[in-house]
Amino acid sequence: MIQSKLLPVTGLLVITSACASFGLAAEDMIARRQTDMKAMAVAAKTMADMFRDPASYSSAQFRNAAATIAARSGDVLAGHFASGLDDPKSKAKPEIGAERERFDRLADDLRDYAGALEAAAVENAGPMTDGMRMRPGEAMGGGPLGTHVRNEAALSSIPAEHVFHLMLQTCTTCHARFRMR
Repeated sequence: MIQSKLLPVTGLLVITSACASFGLAAEDMIARRQTDMKAMAVAAKTMADMFRDPASYSSAQFRNAAATIAARSGDVLAGHFASGLDDPKSKAKPEIGAERERFDRLADDLRDYAGALEAAAVENAGPMTDGMRMRPGEAMGGGPLGTHVRNEAALSSIPAEHVFHLMLQTCTTCHARFRMR
């Protein structure tokens, strides 16, 4: 069954579970996963470079980078890992199947953080503002000293740089648990 959903911030129409429904070969799905992961890594690097050098900030580029991640996470990312977990060419651990709820929650968190970053770019159309930056002493991750944010109102109340670190922490957590070394 093909499902679609309109992402609120991006306005993109995302087709979910289509690949699994049409029976793409596991090898094709692995290639699609790898392509999407590379696109998300490039997007994250684009945003990281802008935080490192705020003078390089471009609202449009930042928004596009965040939209790239938002469009490839959530249901789309979860759907990419619905099959092919036992393929020897895959770097995915089979634990994804056994811990599907946890994996799906991480995929959704990634989408939510990327959506919040996209919204921050829209709200900060000029130069990167101090409000986008983390404040001295603010915890940076989702670990014991950080914050795990699940609702949109809370996400919009913290600096974009903090949301960015939460997003990176989500990637790290998922890879540590569900990706073979």
